[in-house]
Amino acid sequence: MMDEAVNPNNKMSTLTKTVATIGSSLIPVINKLHDILASSGTELSDISVPQVAVVGSQSSGKSSVLEALVGRDFLPRGCDICTRRPLVLMLENRSPNSDDDRIEWGEFRHLPGRRFYDFSQIRREIEAETEREAGCNKGVSENQIRLKISSPNVLNMTLIDLPGITKVPVGDQPSDIEARIRRMIMAHINNENCIILAVSPANSDLATSDALQIAKLADPTGSRTVGVITKLDIMDRGTNACNFLLGKVVPLKLGYVGVVNRCQEDINKNRSIQEALAYEEQFFHDHPVYNSVSNHCGIPQLAKKLNQILEQHIRKDLPHLKAVLNSRMHAAMKELQTYGDVVESKAEQGAALLHILRRYCDDFSAMVDGKSPDMSTKELFGGARIHYLFQSMFVKLLEEVDPCEKLTDEDIVYALRNSSGLRNVLFVPEVPFEVLVRRQIAQLSDPCHQCLWIVYDELIKICLACESTGLKRFPSLRRHINDVVRKFLDAAAKPAETMIRNLIEMEMDYINSSHPSFIGGNKAVELAVQQMRSSKERADAEKVPISDKGQFSQTAAPRSVLNGVSNQGNHPQSNNGRPVLTGGSLSTRSWGISSIFGSKASSRGTAAIESPEETLHDAENMSSTIQLREPPSILRPLEMSENEATEIIITRILVKSYFDIVRKNIQDLVPKAIMHFLVNHTKRNLHNTFIQILYRNVRVKDVLLQ
Repeated sequence: MMDEAVNPNNKMSTLTKTVATIGSSLIPVINKLHDILASSGTELSDISVPQVAVVGSQSSGKSSVLEALVGRDFLPRGCDICTRRPLVLMLENRSPNSDDDRIEWGEFRHLPGRRFYDFSQIRREIEAETEREAGCNKGVSENQIRLKISSPNVLNMTLIDLPGITKVPVGDQPSDIEARIRRMIMAHINNENCIILAVSPANSDLATSDALQIAKLADPTGSRTVGVITKLDIMDRGTNACNFLLGKVVPLKLGYVGVVNRCQEDINKNRSIQEALAYEEQFFHDHPVYNSVSNHCGIPQLAKKLNQILEQHIRKDLPHLKAVLNSRMHAAMKELQTYGDVVESKAEQGAALLHILRRYCDDFSAMVDGKSPDMSTKELFGGARIHYLFQSMFVKLLEEVDPCEKLTDEDIVYALRNSSGLRNVLFVPEVPFEVLVRRQIAQLSDPCHQCLWIVYDELIKICLACESTGLKRFPSLRRHINDVVRKFLDAAAKPAETMIRNLIEMEMDYINSSHPSFIGGNKAVELAVQQMRSSKERADAEKVPISDKGQFSQTAAPRSVLNGVSNQGNHPQSNNGRPVLTGGSLSTRSWGISSIFGSKASSRGTAAIESPEETLHDAENMSSTIQLREPPSILRPLEMSENEATEIIITRILVKSYFDIVRKNIQDLVPKAIMHFLVNHTKRNLHNTFIQILYRNVRVKDVLLQ
């Protein structure tokens, strides 16, 4: 035993020679695959490769275990958190070269080609790289540091040293540092191809170990967890961890290994790893309990166990991993073949550009016409979406528009009275009808323009779908094509927008009341009278009998209301004023005939009693008792006559009839305008625009940059 202490490398060297064939071919290949996947970014991140993740609480001895496996002192040390970024440690067993004394070296992936033969420099580089990413004040980061160590004294394996689980934040650590570290650990060990190395110190309660608890979350059955119990030499006297090593307390299918770490005093006194390994072997040999379970103790046993487990895991997962890699490789080769041969000469570049542009336009036309060989069977696309937009969205929307929805009775009354000016209305005038119907037609402008821009967006989607594999080869050409297409569609949308605006303005500028489908005034009056008669009959049936109502109407004294001022008492009504009847009185007007006849009868009745001269003379001699107030700024009639109610119904019928004519015209002409000025124009002229801009005005070499 003392001889081994004098030559401390003998134990690990003997072990590496004994198991040199285990994983000697598989694990180095997996290590290379690790590097390839790490350098590919997120493109191949879904491919999982077998590896070993080291987890444990802070100061549990994880770093000491890793250094003992390597046989060198190279990891940061301290009383606080030391591992602040995941360290991917790839160990490569390499045969010693007699011509080179420097047989052990390390290489970082972020410093390719630079080998570190001094392991103290490796420690300083780990510290510097950690500070560059996580800061200088105890911060942590999820970004990995990848280190490859080549040595004849190590076994082939890949280890990931994860930050230790901590409870209390220090320095720049956030308040949820424990949750963040746990999420980081779980992100690694949840992978089914990850072997979990759960490190727990023997001088704490092993049954409540943080490492074993978090490992159980990711591996409830314990089928891929290896337990490591450190610091066995500093347990309380009279106690031991034999039951844990034998799996009697927390069983694990892969078992436990007990080790002895270097203490901080050993590190301060520069006690080497080899001396620590010799002390560990002597400790287990002399211990009365651990001597009987020597196959569960020591760093050499741990290295052998990890190497064998990793090799077995790789063999088990190798068929699936090979199938995934072959599938990705075939897909990449297929994509590479679609790019075609390398074009170097100017003639070849020109021919390639013309072919790509022609194919792009053909694909666009095929998608619009529904002739694309790659059409979807899951959703509408291309021309089918545009057709659906026209027929099932635009036309249906216009059909649901109620031309009188926002047209109130007050709007119609004001329009009718304002159009009469100083005179009474003999018939329904055309001016208010045209004003009202123009206002309703104007509401069709917004949905028409919205339809245009939705079709514009659909054409953009079709153009993006036309980016064939040939364009993927030339990103510069793809950018140029996208710019040309957008400018082309913008230019094509302007005349379409102008045409739609002109269609709406044409319908508003000339109201063709002679249209054969227009209902006309006579038919509108007939329908209005029928509606009034039916509504009156329903109202009479619900109220007092007709005889009583007629007797009341003959005896009731009429009252007129002028802008809110009532004529009360026995004052005579002015002959020139337009009577406004209140509820309970019957109108003296019938449809289409002025109330002037009623005014004349009233005048004759008055003349039989008293002459106009006498009346005027009496009025001048009387004291003024009635004062006419100033009219308000906005005049609103309080009552509506029966004739006006009929006029409202007639106006609504006329507006609805003419709006239906305009709606059918818009439903037919707007899709035609969009198809002519935008869709078909793009199909006819996009290729010529490509030739003019990309082939003649731009250097072919510039657009075919890869």
